[in-house]
Amino acid sequence: MSERKTLDERAQMTDLERVRHSAAHVMATAILRIWPDAQFAYGPPVENGFYYDFEMKHRITPDDFEKIEAEMKKIAKENQKFEYKAISREEAKAMAESGRLGGLTERPGNPSRFKLDLIDKIPEGEQISCFQNGEFIDLCAGPHVGYTSKCKNVKVMSVSSSFYMGDESKGQLQRLYGTAFENKDDLANHLTRLEEAKKRDHRKLGRELGLFHIDEAVGQGLILWKPKGALVRRALQEFITQELDKQGYSQVFTPHIGKLDLYRTSGHFPYYQESQFAPIAERDTLEKLADEDASCATLINGLEQGTYEGYLLKPMNCPHHIKIFDSDHHSYRDLPVRLAEFGTVYRWEQSGELGGMTRVRGFTQDDAHIFCTPDQVAEELIGCLDLVKKVLTTLGMNDYRVRLSLRDPESDKYVGEPENWDKAEAAIRNAVQTLGVDYTEEIGEAAFYGPKIDFVVKDVIGRDWQLGTVQVDYNLPVRFNLSYVGEDNKPHVPVMIHRAPFGSLERFTGLLIEHFEGKFPTWLAPEQLRILPISDKTLDEANALATELADLGIRCTVDRSSDKVGAKIRNARLERIPNMAVLGQREVEEGTIAVRIRGEEKPIIKPRQQFIDDLLAEIAGRTL
Repeated sequence: MSERKTLDERAQMTDLERVRHSAAHVMATAILRIWPDAQFAYGPPVENGFYYDFEMKHRITPDDFEKIEAEMKKIAKENQKFEYKAISREEAKAMAESGRLGGLTERPGNPSRFKLDLIDKIPEGEQISCFQNGEFIDLCAGPHVGYTSKCKNVKVMSVSSSFYMGDESKGQLQRLYGTAFENKDDLANHLTRLEEAKKRDHRKLGRELGLFHIDEAVGQGLILWKPKGALVRRALQEFITQELDKQGYSQVFTPHIGKLDLYRTSGHFPYYQESQFAPIAERDTLEKLADEDASCATLINGLEQGTYEGYLLKPMNCPHHIKIFDSDHHSYRDLPVRLAEFGTVYRWEQSGELGGMTRVRGFTQDDAHIFCTPDQVAEELIGCLDLVKKVLTTLGMNDYRVRLSLRDPESDKYVGEPENWDKAEAAIRNAVQTLGVDYTEEIGEAAFYGPKIDFVVKDVIGRDWQLGTVQVDYNLPVRFNLSYVGEDNKPHVPVMIHRAPFGSLERFTGLLIEHFEGKFPTWLAPEQLRILPISDKTLDEANALATELADLGIRCTVDRSSDKVGAKIRNARLERIPNMAVLGQREVEEGTIAVRIRGEEKPIIKPRQQFIDDLLAEIAGRTL
């Protein structure tokens, strides 16, 4: 609500958004019929649905959803017309004072206080209007569908708390979410996808499969990779490292912290100050200020203004890589210089925005920065895009779109000269055209130092995820006074390319858990094979096979439990093990393995060496 939409922007609602906006009014009508004391704030359409914020004595719980839904469907069946009424500011305030606005009737002594505040926020000269359906009338600029009968395909989804205008000091409200679609099939498909998403939720699967843990004693948004999750991460890192080696990257390591002045030069501090952890003062400074009985404000202001030296948990890897490049003398013959790192960075996300592995406060990027001449930009960009494509293709993520994030020429949030921005934007546009895929351009979404190419991947249940990113940067090299000696023996400023095919290893792994439903392909699975001896008689042979396979780099275990083989198979399936090797006396005598592959009911009998060769080939080929 801090960025209020104009009337023109509201008029651009899609047909589905109109249905959802109208359904929010239907939901408000239903709530008031059940609980007449409800005070409504606002109810916009949002991605996948709508919500309404309100205040009332009764606390909504999921037990109330069916009752609310039934009343909503009753209102839809009544086919109430949505009627637009233009009113003056005085009329609007009078209706709010009487409690009529956002209500079914006048409510003496119970004015519509949120509506009074919203009226004051409407700019002078803008037409004030309301919409009425049946007995409910609400302050609203629209647009809506014609009749409530268009809002019959609805579902109440969830309830949460919120603050009016996002301001904690203004009191807590209830926020009820719903969704609506234009037809029942779309609603049913949506609900099916949501059920599928629940089954695949990486937080649930991560706990069940022992992949990661988040502990309050460590801190919200800070991931503890458990041994099995660490194996998945290691497999991803080994995969990308092999590709980087082929492309001539050099791996580097940098600290998790740096001086504030480093990030002042880069622009990350103060440009992204609100999304970073607070600066850390030097111990000498803290002791000096403590002796002087100085306030916290003195310390904070001094750190922000540069009066006191301080440090910052690394929000980005690029300033550190810049300093590595700058530590050596470079000729044009040395370029491009490609520096890569699995670098952990830290961002201060609001606690309400954190979610499992996909929204965290500390994450590791498969980051790299290329320093090149202007003539090398086009070829280097294509190499970066090929790497992202290789990652997505290997993981079977072939349904993706490409988004170009460009600067808004009217905004002052960007650094650097316009002509450099023009060159950078032309470079990414030309590079993405070589992919042969559709792409969109989004004005105002560029990073403050340069435009970028983002890959938006659709997973198996149709959700979009922003993954790999490539950015062209003419500005940070200038800010850090980087140079190389050109063919003319004069200093020139290199161009810098930022790229991260996975983006965040935490986020990417969370996505993969959901994409594969925890059923990782063999090359990525933390446990690639489980050996199941039928009895203790073949336990020694099972242990010997496990040792042989481990020496070949295969991640395998032996089920040494006293369970019958059927129970061992069931347990392996529950733990989503991709391959099982059943060893009985017959297999030992014949030199064979009874192979059970996840998802297949019948075993396949293979000679022992063929089984090993096939497994190694599957892993090496990163077969899905």
